[in-house]
Amino acid sequence: MKTKAIGYVRVSTDKQADWGVSLEAQVEKIRAMATVHDVELLDVLVDAGESAKDLDRPGMVRILEMVQSRAVGMVIVAKLDRLTRSVKDLAVLLEHFQRRGVSLVSVAESLDTGSASGRLVLNIMVSVSQWEREAIGERTRDAMRHKKSKLEFVGNAPYGYRQAADKRHVEPEPGEQAILERIQRLRKSGKSLRGIAEQLNRLDIRTRQGSRWRHEYIARLLKAA
Repeated sequence: MKTKAIGYVRVSTDKQADWGVSLEAQVEKIRAMATVHDVELLDVLVDAGESAKDLDRPGMVRILEMVQSRAVGMVIVAKLDRLTRSVKDLAVLLEHFQRRGVSLVSVAESLDTGSASGRLVLNIMVSVSQWEREAIGERTRDAMRHKKSKLEFVGNAPYGYRQAADKRHVEPEPGEQAILERIQRLRKSGKSLRGIAEQLNRLDIRTRQGSRWRHEYIARLLKAA
């Protein structure tokens, strides 16, 4: 008896889902891989217009139900990031699949966790992916800190500053600087975050967006100072 397999495809935007090009390409790759592995492809489940931020997607939930009930012995995807972009979620899925004796096959990565070598390669890929994400995050934070130290413009100018004429740097905004100094003085005198917000609101001082002050915003400004 042939192993039963289920395919899974996902596109992250409704626009891609409407066009169907990306979905169709993924489905064709999955069908071809099922033929190569000589398995019975029961269906290809589709999550259209769904992001990979978590596993709470209709198609993914159905996949997990089929794996749990041992209705399939293989899950085929066109590419690993169609399954999830989260290293943590991928590890959870792999553990769940392995407990049920289900192998994961990815076309793009030529990966099959049904073998020991396939599992080893995937573990290495997961570790490298995690390292890359952390390294990129560190480089981005370092670059942002460097730019801010030179008062270079990074996105929205932080509270207390405004975009300079050269459009590349920021310069102090006198009105906001005065409010920042008031906030810092009140905090040093022992005033609570809520108390500071209430005092600013009583004086009819507004945030940059024109809204009333909240203690959370006060906390962020003090932390960034």
